[in-house]
Amino acid sequence: MKKVMFSSRKVNQRPTYHFLKRSFDIFVSGCSLVVLSPIFVIIGFLIKRQDHGPIFYKQVRVGKNGKFFKIYKFRSMIMNAEKKLKADPQLYEKYVAAGYKFPEGEDPRITKIGSWLRKTSLDELPQFLNVLKGEMSMVGPRPVVKEELNEYGQRKKKLLSVKPGVFGLWQASGRSNIKYPERCDMELEYVDKASASYDLKIFFKTIKSIIKKDGAF
Repeated sequence: MKKVMFSSRKVNQRPTYHFLKRSFDIFVSGCSLVVLSPIFVIIGFLIKRQDHGPIFYKQVRVGKNGKFFKIYKFRSMIMNAEKKLKADPQLYEKYVAAGYKFPEGEDPRITKIGSWLRKTSLDELPQFLNVLKGEMSMVGPRPVVKEELNEYGQRKKKLLSVKPGVFGLWQASGRSNIKYPERCDMELEYVDKASASYDLKIFFKTIKSIIKKDGAF
């Protein structure tokens, strides 16, 4: 895939940090995929039983250095949801105005099973595959769609200087309760503070937030 042409800003370049970060990513994502495989099977069965559509949802996001990749999620929406969203100008305008999400309970694309998956954050589990492939990290700014880069203005380079993460400061601090532009400041704060200890802090803080279902819908 092509890249968004932004050169990256230099961030934490210590080899030890990057070695530990990648080792942590491989260990946690690999173990999670093995341990959670029964849950994958159950969720896949429920999605398939619902409408016989695909189990996984793949969406193009922007990764480190502007490289595009497909993020994996359990499908929580009707089939062809993205096409139907963009085909309705008024609906898409509402979606963008709300921070590239709909207010809770107002997204007409979400299925009954999908609503449960989102509230429990189980729809995010397949992203461990993205981590294992090296497209994402366990901790980092959440990956955005190309249109969302506009929210970062002149700070796009900074956002794209690190791998996006499954867990991040925005998630740990309330997720959908926090809109743009505050989300930009929060995601970029991670870039400034990135370190092994900070990653672990965010990792456990995000798990706590997910258990409490802060901002999940």
